[in-house]
Amino acid sequence: MTTARPPADVARSGDYAGPAAGGGRAARRRAAQEERRRFRRKRQGGHHGRRGAQTAPRAASGALGAPGSRVEARRRARAAKEHRLVLTSRVVGELFITLGAVMLLFVAYQLWWTNVLAHKAAAGAAHRLEKQWQDGGQGERAAGAFEPGQGFAIIYIPKLDVKAPIAEGIDKHKVLDKGMIGHYSGEQETAMPWAKTGNFALAGHRNTHGEPFRYINKLKPGDPIIVETAKAYYTYEMTGLLPQTPPSNVGVIEPVPDGSGFTKPGRYITLTTCTPEFTSTYRMAVWGKMIDERPRGKGKPDALVG
Repeated sequence: MTTARPPADVARSGDYAGPAAGGGRAARRRAAQEERRRFRRKRQGGHHGRRGAQTAPRAASGALGAPGSRVEARRRARAAKEHRLVLTSRVVGELFITLGAVMLLFVAYQLWWTNVLAHKAAAGAAHRLEKQWQDGGQGERAAGAFEPGQGFAIIYIPKLDVKAPIAEGIDKHKVLDKGMIGHYSGEQETAMPWAKTGNFALAGHRNTHGEPFRYINKLKPGDPIIVETAKAYYTYEMTGLLPQTPPSNVGVIEPVPDGSGFTKPGRYITLTTCTPEFTSTYRMAVWGKMIDERPRGKGKPDALVG
């Protein structure tokens, strides 16, 4: 008698319950078909379970990825902030470098280039003045007769190797900044060298713009100061120095200068400039008295020869 066997995969699963108790071949066939359907359903259920198990770690990993995303976002925000700080510091640094370069250029202009321009302007003014004298033009005039800024004399300080034109007035832009020496005029008018008595008072820059009076503090009693005009050479001898005085002290340019040691009218010269160096806080004054008047026709004085 032939016994119906279940399919091999059904037999291995252990789910086969055996043939039906009765009903013949058709019943057994239906029972086998039913067993196979039941087995398929179980297998399909197992696949769904495995898919769910596979998707679970993905969901878990997604849930675990959220904190990592926040950390990454904070890292990116911190990097962007640091980039902005670096960019800002770079811009500020470049601005400081540019400002420093501008300041260096300004210092170079003040301390060097203004001297170049002033020396050139003063040399030109002195040359024009000498040519006028050679041509017989411009004689000696009374104080105040020259126009503001007009040159009328040349000063020499041999010890300091100074030669500079003297112009009327002490205007900074018209006279002093051009490397010239200014003669006190207007409300502070002082005598001319050819006057019989009086104080020929002058002002000049100590620093920048030609700085003709930079080293007048190095003059010693007896050092010559010569003023050349259209008619004569006037030689003065340095007698004293006032190292520092307020700008308001106009007594230093009086006909008989205060503090000079002179006690009576005479033919004097006063040189004034700013002090300390590179400031205009105070004034320095150097005094001298005339010791010689020499007509130009007789040639240069001994202090200018050799």
